[in-house]
Amino acid sequence: MNAEGLGRELEGLLVVSIEQAVAAPYCGLLLADAGARVIKVERKEGDFARAYDRAAKGHSAYFVWLNRGKESIVLDIEDATDQALLQRILRKADVLIQNLAPGALEKRGFSGEILRQTNPGLITCEITGYGRTGPMAAMKAYDLLVQAETGLCSITGTPDGPARVGVSVCDIATGLTAFSAILRALLLRAKTGRGIDLSIAMFDVLADWMNVPLLYQRYAGRAPQRIGVAHATLAPYGLYKAGDGKALLIAVQSNREWLQLCQTVLAQPELADDPRFRTNEERCANRPAMDAIIDAVFAEYDRDALIQALIKARIACARLSSVADLEAHPHLAAQLAAIGDETIALADLPVGRRAGRPQRVPTLGEDSARVRSEFAG
Repeated sequence: MNAEGLGRELEGLLVVSIEQAVAAPYCGLLLADAGARVIKVERKEGDFARAYDRAAKGHSAYFVWLNRGKESIVLDIEDATDQALLQRILRKADVLIQNLAPGALEKRGFSGEILRQTNPGLITCEITGYGRTGPMAAMKAYDLLVQAETGLCSITGTPDGPARVGVSVCDIATGLTAFSAILRALLLRAKTGRGIDLSIAMFDVLADWMNVPLLYQRYAGRAPQRIGVAHATLAPYGLYKAGDGKALLIAVQSNREWLQLCQTVLAQPELADDPRFRTNEERCANRPAMDAIIDAVFAEYDRDALIQALIKARIACARLSSVADLEAHPHLAAQLAAIGDETIALADLPVGRRAGRPQRVPTLGEDSARVRSEFAG
């Protein structure tokens, strides 16, 4: 993490985010971290992610993670008075983010085309499940459902069955994609003076991330198989056990690294020329035999000594950490968040900045009175 250089590049920009759950809030979080003012518009019952759990000192772990540095205003977009207020806010906004049902804002007069009649530079970004058109456009789309629909679950897990990726990877990927698209739109606006409409579909984002297995299916006639904590198309690349029973992973990505592993840690340089193991494809095809050789050598070490030997040989490796291990990890960068009277520690965002990050997580409607007064008719 490099704390030099980056700071509040988007300071002075106003973002209105009619957001809920994870994907749009993650995009809003990144904009707020870059210095933008982000007004989070919530319905009277609030973003439903507020009620996902009470794990973080009585607050939702999801909500605390995703909403640092934002303001919260409660609006009813069905109410004419609140619609007028939202119109006034959007006349001064730079970006509008929303992940409501497709067409929900347009039906109420909040299309990008109409909004740019009074605010030509406004950038709108909608996040949908399956886009605006097509046979699935009207379907609800949550993270696990899109993981399943794109085939990600089919290549995740063990031979016994598919699995969900353990974090909201689709939502996070979509939020990142929306963030990068908004930054590009801001650069375009600097040249043209006009905003544009962006539409990011969760399915499209994850389908792009699925391109390697898709290409295997399309051109090799087979998809990568589920093999648990291992790489389906690289070997040796996965989980092994040391002699003390503790788990670790190694990752060999080239024949040069395979040769190095054979010569140093395995002390069997002849394996590099074994016709079963000379290339990555041959190693994948003969994985059980290769793993048996590796297991026999690794059983002679305890895990810490084995990891030191791998590091000395410049073989990529890692411990199989639990979440408890992550909590105590020496490389974990901490960030504090404040919600109500509570202070909560969480992992920091990965891009460093010169000054401290926004810490406040808004309670529901915490900024309603002030924002309403600021944008009063």
